[in-house]
Amino acid sequence: DAAYRSEETEAKLRARKLKSHIHRKGKRGKPLTDQAKGSNRTKSTVRVRVEHVFGAQTNDMGGTLVRSIGLVRAKARIGMKNLAYNMRRLVQLRRINPCPA
Repeated sequence: DAAYRSEETEAKLRARKLKSHIHRKGKRGKPLTDQAKGSNRTKSTVRVRVEHVFGAQTNDMGGTLVRSIGLVRAKARIGMKNLAYNMRRLVQLRRINPCPA
């Protein structure tokens, strides 16, 4: 899974002097340590905010494939999908916590 570390990805990050923020994955017979589980949990708090947006757009809003000719039209279509997502999310948040009138 691309969501977990691989030696190839780690080597590319080291070559560019970047710190890895990719989840660790346990192996059969060698579960994750408590420190690795905590590290994954910390990373998940950031990751979930992004993954939910992509998941909603993929599952609820017609997928991620953009069928248009030209970069300008593709950017406009993606922008409209982002706007629709944000409007839908605002309605959800207002339902949870209505603002005072």
